[in-house]
Amino acid sequence: MDVYLPIANMSVNGLLLVALGALTGILSGLFGVGGGFLTTPLLIFCGVPPTVAAASAATQVTGASVSGVLAHNRRGGVDYRMGSVMVVGGIIGALIGSLLFRLFQSLGQIDVVISILYVFMLGSIGSLMMREALAGLNIRQSKSQQRAAKRRHHPLVAALPYRWRFYASGLYISPLAPLLLGTGVGILTMLMGVGGGFLLVPAMLYILGMSGKVVVGTSLYNILFVTMVTTMTHALTTKAVDLVLAAMLLLGSVLGAQFGTKIALMFKPDLLRLALATTVLVMAFLMFYGLSIQPTEVYSVIDL
Repeated sequence: MDVYLPIANMSVNGLLLVALGALTGILSGLFGVGGGFLTTPLLIFCGVPPTVAAASAATQVTGASVSGVLAHNRRGGVDYRMGSVMVVGGIIGALIGSLLFRLFQSLGQIDVVISILYVFMLGSIGSLMMREALAGLNIRQSKSQQRAAKRRHHPLVAALPYRWRFYASGLYISPLAPLLLGTGVGILTMLMGVGGGFLLVPAMLYILGMSGKVVVGTSLYNILFVTMVTTMTHALTTKAVDLVLAAMLLLGSVLGAQFGTKIALMFKPDLLRLALATTVLVMAFLMFYGLSIQPTEVYSVIDL
């Protein structure tokens, strides 16, 4: 069943798009990541232009985040105060990211920039996740690593002024730390169409020192609002949001998020992290391979 995508100006199998959305939703419920870091490169592999893939994936991540936040809220797993501070930073970051997006777009290099960013981000994050997963499974784990895991938050965070109490996270830190973290995630969301959870979750654990029981829900809460702002910004500035594509992905992601929260209770967290790390590294390799080979059409003409 082929579906025509008006903004991408191409036809794609509709069932494939729903399946990609379901995969994003499952990842959202399992790990608190928006899933856009996999959806966008997979759409690119399907032939969707990177600009349209990034803008539309951000739209779809919003739906997956709504479903995930509701599921974690029922378990008391959302720190709304911490999440709101990061949302403010994310909105600022999205506005900065929109300026960068338009700059690279005007230079005609936005597709290449998106692909290169994905190779570096997926490769580095996948490697870190793999190391953490192996350590959790008692492979190459040392006593020094065990001691490091018990640290509450990074010394630079402790040095920041003007502290607030974040009761749900069990922290007494400066709001500047989550604000800056949210700003960085907002920039990436605008440029790459990612929710940013694959960066946000480990950062909240190992930099901010948040309680593990609220990390996933708080990450989804932040992703929800940042991707909403990103979608509106893309629609008004780059005009690269394909509503048909986003709707097909959204259909699968809302259902997948609920399914993912149930799967998370069935398996060991370390095994889940290992599976996610492997998937991320495979995607990084495929993106790098796509950049290294000569395209079938060296030149293309696009009517602007």
